[in-house]
This record gives sequence, structure tokens and C-alpha cells, in this order.
Amino acid sequence: MSGSAEKIMQPESFVFTPENAEAAKAEIAKYPKGWQESAVMPLLDLAQRQHDGWLPRAAIDTVAAILTMPPIRVYEVASFYTMYNLKPVGRHHVQVCTNLPCWLRGSDAIVGACKKTLGLELGMTSEDGMFTLSEAECLGACVNAPMMQIGDDYYEDLDADSTQGILDTLKAGGTPKTGSQTGRHTCEPVGGLTSLKDLEGEA
Repeated sequence: MSGSAEKIMQPESFVFTPENAEAAKAEIAKYPKGWQESAVMPLLDLAQRQHDGWLPRAAIDTVAAILTMPPIRVYEVASFYTMYNLKPVGRHHVQVCTNLPCWLRGSDAIVGACKKTLGLELGMTSEDGMFTLSEAECLGACVNAPMMQIGDDYYEDLDADSTQGILDTLKAGGTPKTGSQTGRHTCEPVGGLTSLKDLEGEA
């Protein structure tokens, strides 16, 4: 298992693939001339996705050069937002929200289930490189707390058993059900809609 003290092997260079270079140009084109720096976040995301889920220094420097930004300003963005990983992460990056709404709804049990199922502490990556376990400050799905994010997918309305089931499915190479684990429809009340139910057909 690897922790934060592990030395990170930084590649000497980074170049966008032709496909990602075109995607980067498309992102930059969304902004007026002279405002290309506004594309820094999507370009960092492109670089991270290309480089196995994390941003080496060379990738940050490449983004800075493309946007004609001082590298330090791009480092400031990459180090501020937790969506960017400045060290390698596992194939499945498990981020458990422990902010107030999730904590009040039992996020401690979710963290505990992750630690037990994966055999990891927060901030660690499994030796096989399959899982990284992280704590997230807020993932913006407070109404369906507690929840966690794995890759691009949200898993909501969790308890210890459903958390273990999701992780066991991933460990077996399967695809777990995303979204609410209790059958809740998006972010409606647990028991379903309680108002505005009789307006169908009305002008």
C-alpha cells in the first residue's frame, strides 16, 4: 500500500494526444480572444484523464504554455481544487464525502466500510493499483447523503452494507449500480413526491 510519503516518479514531458489537442482547442475557442486562460480547468481535466487520472508537473507546464500563463498560476489552480490529483491514484478513486450533511447522515460508517473492504486508510492506494481511498470535503449531493464518488460516478443514500457491495462488485470486475442505493428517484423525497401531484393536464 502506498501513502503520501512515497516518492512520485515525474515524467520528463507531456504532450496531448491529437484527439485531446483538438478537444483543448475546442475548449479555448469557447472564450473571447485574449481570455484563453479561462480554459485552464477543462485543459487540466483533459490532461489528467490522459495521464491515468493524475497531473504530473510536465502536464501542468504544458497547459501553462498552451494558454500562455505563468506556470505558477496553473499550479495554483491544480493544487487548490480537489478534483485534480497531483500524485498517482488507483484505477478506482474512491472519494467519500465527510462534510457536515454526510457526516450527520453517517459518513463515518461509510469511511469505515471502505477501510475494511479495501484494507486501506484514507490517502492510501492499494498495492495492485486498483483502489485509492480519499476523503472529500463536499461532492454536492447533500440531499442524498451519505455518498461517495468513484471516478465520474456518484453513489448515494449509502449505508455500510451498500458501500461494501459496491466495492466488492468493483473488486470482482463488475459495474455497480450508480445513483441512489435505496431506489430514490434523483433527489425527490424518500417517500416520493408530496406536492404538485395533481397538476397534470391543467393549463
